[in-house]
Amino acid sequence: MFEIVKAGGIVMVPIILASIVAAAIFLERIWTLQSRRVVPAELTEKVWKWVEQRQITDKHIHALQQNSPLGKILAAGLANRHRERAVINQIIEDTGRHVVHELERFINALGTIASIAPLMGLLGTVMGMIRTFNVIRTEGIGDPAAMAGGIAEELITTAAGLTVAIPALLGYKFLRGRVETLVVQMEKEAMKLVNAIEENGPDDSYSG
Repeated sequence: MFEIVKAGGIVMVPIILASIVAAAIFLERIWTLQSRRVVPAELTEKVWKWVEQRQITDKHIHALQQNSPLGKILAAGLANRHRERAVINQIIEDTGRHVVHELERFINALGTIASIAPLMGLLGTVMGMIRTFNVIRTEGIGDPAAMAGGIAEELITTAAGLTVAIPALLGYKFLRGRVETLVVQMEKEAMKLVNAIEENGPDDSYSG
């Protein structure tokens, strides 16, 4: 393996680094974007009980904010439950944008790696071609062994760039789809909360 990397030339270094970063981003996002971490099933049940029983306190809201991304959105709604529905919706949307931004963290970087990895491979190909032509210019075409190094560099860097780019692109598309699914789930839960607040009326017994 080391001989293959060595034959690919200096361009193999950024390609390998890109592959390590891409793998790290994908694994970190897969862990972070688990449904049970973003949209805990038991969380919404607790919130509905608080709303129905008018037992919302500062401690409840603070606990929600620390619980999960969905908890941050629901906490924003509960903290402003005395206000008009349109205002609550706007606050939830603003909070939701911040939450989505956090969910999408590093994903664009993965997409960037998917885009530049083939270009790095192409750069290695061009450098290999230059090396091959230099050999031809100085030694002619009668020595295939002398030309082999440049040709190997061309093929190896091209293959390496594609090997990094294809999984990175698939990972990027997968993670984007995961985020979109989670956002839809959070929107549904947020709307349920707004409706529950409206149906049960403001919690006049609010206490800290």
